[in-house]
Amino acid sequence: MKVLNYPHPILKYKCKPVQRIDQELRDIVGEMFQLMYETQGVGLAANQVGLPYRLFVMNASGDHEKKEEEYIFVNPIILKKNGKSKDSEGCLSFPGIHADVIRPEFIEVESIALNGDVQHFQWTGRPARIVQHETDHLDGIGFVDRLSQTALLGIKDELEDMKMVFASNQQRGFIPSETEIIQEIKKLECLRC
Repeated sequence: MKVLNYPHPILKYKCKPVQRIDQELRDIVGEMFQLMYETQGVGLAANQVGLPYRLFVMNASGDHEKKEEEYIFVNPIILKKNGKSKDSEGCLSFPGIHADVIRPEFIEVESIALNGDVQHFQWTGRPARIVQHETDHLDGIGFVDRLSQTALLGIKDELEDMKMVFASNQQRGFIPSETEIIQEIKKLECLRC
């Protein structure tokens, strides 16, 4: 398992709801937490690791020893949003890029826990921002899609560099073609049906 970088096609893919919670899914969650900590992240969505499932993990502290701050979101739905807040965001799929993003300050979210129970949360501040950022991923939206035109111009060169690296890696056979990637996504979806 590794973090996929922009402009990998799965990052624009709207993930499908998880239909089955089993040991395989629990193992995926464990690997996602491990990778999130290794890459110094605070959240990680399934499509960032090549899995087309509505699933993400979060620990707003980023500290692997603070297990009480670990949250798992299966099929999350943001029910309410209020307020407005601007803060700097980065993303493991956009390494080294940071920009100010305006998001609601307060959210109420519902998701399914790994034991199958429905869970409700209300958050403000950093956890609210992380949940919105990761839920966006599941809808195929990167944080750069939320930027103002001015902010987007400020990171245009970095995004172009990432596109060139991705295209070069595809040409050299390190990354499958877009057709092969789409076929793999469809195959993975069927595995969790």
